[in-house]
Amino acid sequence: MKDDNFLKENNARHLWHPMGHPADVQANEPTIIKAAEGVHITDIDGHSVVDAVGGLWCVNLGYSNNVIKEAIAKQLYDLPYYSAFAGATNPAAIEASYAVREFFKEDGVARVFFTSGGSDSVETCLRLARQYHRLRGEPTRTKFLSLKKGYHGTHFGGASVNGNNRFRTAYEPLLAGCFHLPSPYTYHNPFNETDGAVLAQNIAAAMEDEIAFQGASTIAAFIMEPIQGAGGVIVPDASFMRLMREICDRHGILLISDEVITGFGRTGDWSGARHWGVQPDMMSTAKGITSGYFPVGAALMSEKVADVFEKDTTGEGAIYHGYTYSAHPVGAAAVTACLSETLRLDTKTNAAARGTQLYEGVLQLADKYDIIGDVRGGHGLMTGIEIVSDKASKTAMDMATMKRIHKTAYEAGAMVRLGGHNVLMSPPLTITDDEVNVILGALDAGFAAA
Repeated sequence: MKDDNFLKENNARHLWHPMGHPADVQANEPTIIKAAEGVHITDIDGHSVVDAVGGLWCVNLGYSNNVIKEAIAKQLYDLPYYSAFAGATNPAAIEASYAVREFFKEDGVARVFFTSGGSDSVETCLRLARQYHRLRGEPTRTKFLSLKKGYHGTHFGGASVNGNNRFRTAYEPLLAGCFHLPSPYTYHNPFNETDGAVLAQNIAAAMEDEIAFQGASTIAAFIMEPIQGAGGVIVPDASFMRLMREICDRHGILLISDEVITGFGRTGDWSGARHWGVQPDMMSTAKGITSGYFPVGAALMSEKVADVFEKDTTGEGAIYHGYTYSAHPVGAAAVTACLSETLRLDTKTNAAARGTQLYEGVLQLADKYDIIGDVRGGHGLMTGIEIVSDKASKTAMDMATMKRIHKTAYEAGAMVRLGGHNVLMSPPLTITDDEVNVILGALDAGFAAA
C-alpha cells in the first residue's frame, strides 16, 4: 500500500467514480476510507464514524466477521477460480446454491443462478422471464412493467425498468417495451392521495389499465422492490404487493421481486416479499448475500419457473446467459459463510428493533426541524428523510444545503448517504442501540447546520 501522501495526491486524478460527475469529484475530493471495524469506518486522517450507510446497503454483518474472512482465505488456497459454465462446477458453488435455496425456501425458491452483483441479477431475471414465456409458447410476451422511483441497477435492462430519470436520460434510447406505473409514495403521487391503502388501489387500477392497453399477451413480467430503497425508502401499504401479485396471476405475468437491498434481513424479515406475505416467481439478490465481502449476486427461480425450463425437450430451454464469475468458488464460499452467520446472529430480529429505534428517533427530529418534510421507514434498518426548503409546498432542498447536512453529520460521527434531496440510511444489521443514538446525534447536528 502506498503512503498517505501518495493517496491524497492521487485522489480523484485517475479513477472515475460511480454515480458522480468526474469534474465534481475532482473539485471535491472523495473521503478516503482506509479502515473499518464493527460498524465503524475510519478515514485516512483517522476520523472514525458510525457507517449509517452499511457500505452501500450491503455490509449487513459489519466489517469484522472473521468467519467470512476465513472462508474466503481458505477457498483462495484451495481453488481460487474455476468456471461454472455447463460441464464443470466446484464444491463451494454446490454448497452455496443449497444454502441460498434453503434460506429462501419459505419464499418458494427452487433454483439459484449466481451472478456478480445486483445489476447482473436483475438482468438475468428479465432475460429468463422472456425465455420462460417463449418456452410456454407465448413469444409475444416481451414487455416489462415496473414502478416509478424504483431502482433496478445499471445494465441496459435494469436501467430501462428503473423509475428514476437520473439513471436513464443520458443513456436513452433504452430497452423498448418498458412501462412505468406510479410509485406507492404517499408524499408525492399523481393522485394526491395520502392514504396508503387507497393509493395502492389507485395504482392497481392504473396497472389494470396499462395491461389492457398493452395487451396482457405482450407482457412478460412486473418487477418491483418490496420497499423502494434508492428511490427514498418508500414503504408501500401492506396491501400493495399482494394486489400486484393477484393482478400478475390473473394475466399470466411473472412477478419479479427485486430483493437486492431488502433481502437477508434488512426489512426485519429474511426477504422483503415475505414481509408482505407474497411469494414471487423470481427474485434478484446481491449485497447482503456476502455482506459486501465479495461481489456476488443471485437470481432465484420458483418451482413454477424452474419446471418450464427443466421439462423442456426442444433444446430451447438452454440458458445462453451467464458471467465469467458466476458461481465463483471464492464468492460461493463467502455466500455459505455469510448465510450461516446471518442465521446464527438472527440479524433480522436486531434489524427490526434497531430500525424502529432509528425511525422513531428521526420522527422526533422531524418535530424539531421544519426542513424535514417526510420520514419513511419503520420496517427494519431502512430509513429515508426527505429534506425540503418549504414544508407547505414540499419544495426539494437545494444540493448545497444537502451537502452541508452530509458534511456536518460526518464530522459529528456518522456517514449518511444523499439520494437527491433525501438522506438515506441502511446501517449494518449488527448495530447496537448506542450506535443508533450516535447516528441520531449526528443527524441532529447536520440539520442544525442547515
